[in-house]
Amino acid sequence: MFTLPDLPYAYNALEPYIDEQTMHIHHDKHHAAYVKNLNDALPDASEPVEEVLKKINEIPEAIRTKVKNNAGGHANHSLFWQVMSPVKSAPSGKLLEAMNTTFGGVEKFQEVFSAAALNRFGSGWVWLVKDQEKLAIIDTANQDSPVSDGKTPILTLDVWEHAYYLKYQNMRADYIKAWWNVVNWNEVVKRYDMMGA
Repeated sequence: MFTLPDLPYAYNALEPYIDEQTMHIHHDKHHAAYVKNLNDALPDASEPVEEVLKKINEIPEAIRTKVKNNAGGHANHSLFWQVMSPVKSAPSGKLLEAMNTTFGGVEKFQEVFSAAALNRFGSGWVWLVKDQEKLAIIDTANQDSPVSDGKTPILTLDVWEHAYYLKYQNMRADYIKAWWNVVNWNEVVKRYDMMGA
């Protein structure tokens, strides 16, 4: 049985960058629907959602698309809530070293990540992942997860319109720019370090 995780902060904690009403709808309606639909598709599941995503091609074809969409929606949002915080932080340690080596610095990383988020056509996500031994920025459509492709996500940005439309309407670029103010770099560093980097 999959469960909807609580937000790790109050619904209004990310104001003014992400508004309280959006957080209520995004978490309580959208994420909750993915969890419900996933439980409907896999009522006897006992393993973590990431394990389901790793073995997505082993899921019976009749329910594979439903499981892929809803397991992805559950896992993607669960990470998204964790990598945001009202507490300011910055990249540090081995992650900072890897970002400097791979992207030429944090500012350059943010430029490339933001461009990927802005240029993601339609609904989807942008990710900082560990791909084998290297950091990479990728984007995925709909609720697809890098986990299904053997990559380990450590930071993600939701660019579905439901993530920002109430406050930013069609101005995705403004949402992306604002989002950098609430990135929980302490959590991203922790996730990077857990991978034995």
